[in-house]
Amino acid sequence: MENSAQFPQCLKCNGGVLIPLSDYGREGASIRYKAWVCSNPECGYNIRIDNGEISFGRNISQSFK
Repeated sequence: MENSAQFPQCLKCNGGVLIPLSDYGREGASIRYKAWVCSNPECGYNIRIDNGEISFGRNISQSFK
């Protein structure tokens, strides 16, 4: 089965694509596409929504929650 979804190319490194990530809000509601992260691990570019504000380029780390 072929995946018809095409993700946008990362304009920072031009070597990866931006992958959408989802999360859950404080009260358990699903938040679709809260963040977009470059698939190239050496790039690390990301853009995300936090409390209604857009931020980009923050360091990415693993969560142990």
